[in-house]
Amino acid sequence: MFESSSSAPACVVPDDGGTPCGDPAGEGPFRICPPHIALVAEWAGAQWGTADLLPSPCRACGSRIGIHYPAGWVCGACEWRVGDVLDDGLPPPRVDVVYYLRFRDRIKIGTTANPRQRLSRIWHDELLAFERGDRLVERRRHEQFAQWRRDGSEWFEASTELTEHVDRLSAGIDDPWALYLRWLGEVAALRG
Repeated sequence: MFESSSSAPACVVPDDGGTPCGDPAGEGPFRICPPHIALVAEWAGAQWGTADLLPSPCRACGSRIGIHYPAGWVCGACEWRVGDVLDDGLPPPRVDVVYYLRFRDRIKIGTTANPRQRLSRIWHDELLAFERGDRLVERRRHEQFAQWRRDGSEWFEASTELTEHVDRLSAGIDDPWALYLRWLGEVAALRG
């Protein structure tokens, strides 16, 4: 192997003639010097884009996460190309959801097509999960967990059955909002 004079690992990236660089390698799992690491990172960003915050929320779905390519930005949720003209004649994408909120030892099961606005008006400790669906799905959940319903409201005791249902909905989902944004993106993409 090629070693620099300081006996530290040397960069193995070849020049145009095939000779290894030989400069001291940076710390990490690869024997590449910092300038070559920067070149690889720049190349990878050009090939696959770099995830970052969008300059402003996506006009199609509202997400703030984007992929920055040399040719411009793409929304990370719905893949709308930032700067493309949206058809102003179309309403914003609509996704009805059933939401599960926890407040102390209770769980609220409700529905909305505008969860940010709706949830901002409800006192709660935690958003547990979203389930895609409208009033019909909400009604089914109210019937399914009726024996734990509190005083005919949308609040339920946190029973084992209800908690297991919420756990199934949230399995593999770190952030329910990311799932909601993906659904919005899917609706926006289907519209063209």
